[in-house]
Amino acid sequence: MNRAMKSAVIVFPGSNCDRDAARALERISGAPAAMVWHKETDLPERTDLVVLPGGFSYGDYLRSGAMSALAPVMRAVVAHAERGGLVLGICNGFQVLTETRLLPGALLRNAGLKFACKDVPLAIANGNTAFTRAYREARETEIPIAHGDGRFVADEATLDRLEGEGRVVFRYLANPNGSARDIAAIVNERGNVMGMMPHPERASDPALGRTGGTAVFQSLLEAA
Repeated sequence: MNRAMKSAVIVFPGSNCDRDAARALERISGAPAAMVWHKETDLPERTDLVVLPGGFSYGDYLRSGAMSALAPVMRAVVAHAERGGLVLGICNGFQVLTETRLLPGALLRNAGLKFACKDVPLAIANGNTAFTRAYREARETEIPIAHGDGRFVADEATLDRLEGEGRVVFRYLANPNGSARDIAAIVNERGNVMGMMPHPERASDPALGRTGGTAVFQSLLEAA
């Protein structure tokens, strides 16, 4: 029998979705997630998946995610990713991934300069990733967003490369923030690191009335 997936959720000062992410992971995998404080220098032994949760780490001072990218634990997260370990950055976590250069591009203030908080329809642009395979034949889903700095930007060459390499994972069907080419989520070249602005942990339990994000965690369970 395969061992249970071991997951770790990084907790920064200002994180507000860390417990939600941990609850979603435990519900779907059957195993509790380790909560790892930002000052730690190592991940738990044999960690399969690291989640960088949403929130406002360090109060979004300087730039969203900029200070978190320098936290002691991020050296271990980067090393985990470089070994091929799975990493999921959600909302603020996506911002941290771009600041550490584990993912290209940047997340800027939403077009219109307003905080966006609502359910959004998404196209599954690549259903053959470690983060989306459990969607099977589905082409669309719906997952809520909650961000003020969610507009994904990159130069045209980078955008072309992301498109050409199949690294755009989700797209907005009704763009809520002005993201380039309607991009809501991307993966790295190796396919083991994904950043997404929508919050799958908020759409992973029937009790919440939303289940469109469940397959993200199911996919990771299968991949691990």
